[in-house]
Amino acid sequence: MIIEVLKSKLHRVTVTEANLDYIGSVTIDENLMDAANLLANEKVAIVNISNGERLETYVIAGKRNSGIIGINGPAAHKCKVNDVVIIMSYAQMDFEEAKSFKPSIVFPDTATNTIA
Repeated sequence: MIIEVLKSKLHRVTVTEANLDYIGSVTIDENLMDAANLLANEKVAIVNISNGERLETYVIAGKRNSGIIGINGPAAHKCKVNDVVIIMSYAQMDFEEAKSFKPSIVFPDTATNTIA
């Protein structure tokens, strides 16, 4: 049996940009991507703690050490600058593998989107 489990999570990052006129996606500081084991073009779910909105999009690598969390395209209707969000990705794997799998969960500084 194949199941879907949490693979990566950025818990409580602050939106620094909301760009409606971009083609789509979420831009994430490469340091945060590395820490959470996220790849460019990977599908992610975003949960907006500030307003309860949920959406799916894909990752674009942002400038390293910038702290950027940019919500782009139509998703910018669901998130605004200074909203606090959770960004998650999931992986499909065999049930037995999933029992011992450990996701990459990162708790950045919400004020700066940096890792202590």
